[in-house]
Amino acid sequence: MTVTNATSGTNVHEVADGIYRINTPVQFEGGGGFSFNQYLVVDDDPLLFHTGLRKLFPLVREAVASVLPLERLRYIAFSHVEADECGSLNEWLAAAPQSMPLCGAVAAMVSINDLADRAPRAIADGERISLGTHSVRWLDAPHLPHAWECGFLTEERTSTLLCGDLFTQGGADCPPLTESDILGPSEAFRHRMDYFSHTKNARALLEKLASTEPATLACMHGSAWHGDGPKLLRALADSLSE
Repeated sequence: MTVTNATSGTNVHEVADGIYRINTPVQFEGGGGFSFNQYLVVDDDPLLFHTGLRKLFPLVREAVASVLPLERLRYIAFSHVEADECGSLNEWLAAAPQSMPLCGAVAAMVSINDLADRAPRAIADGERISLGTHSVRWLDAPHLPHAWECGFLTEERTSTLLCGDLFTQGGADCPPLTESDILGPSEAFRHRMDYFSHTKNARALLEKLASTEPATLACMHGSAWHGDGPKLLRALADSLSE
């Protein structure tokens, strides 16, 4: 793990071949902490998944620049429209002049065509984009865990699922990559915050994600996880149906 900002603790760690977790831990007044992660896929056409909050942009920019020149970024991607997902989208588009937003068709239609300073590339369910040696595929997952436009990217060479807000873990000091249980902590967090949409299609959508057979889950909050991804996703489906 490389710390790129000693004041904030922002750090970079390679969680799969060519895929870097950028993490900024945040402590709240009155106690407690949280973490915000972005994932950088380094290749001929580099991709950043999650922009981070607008106010965290200088920290995330510094971290990305420690791995590659910002102007090389090609795609600025995200799961759904929310501040920590795409709050600094336009700052990234300015910092990386050759880049474009990459999002699902619904996000492009209802928000990003208007919000973004450059037109997005809207990606269809199941559509695959080559980045060079890496290849990402978009999976529509409406309302899982929330937002009509929600979806995820799977990186096929490394079997990494960029799974956004699924398996969110609280705390600011989570290890970059773990093989320990994250379902228990993430379900405890879900029960406290109730941030899932209660969609009736959750099991079918989680089975769709499980069918990609991920070995690494790149979580937006907390540790990334390595192990039997299909088993863990199906266990989440079981927990949601209880």
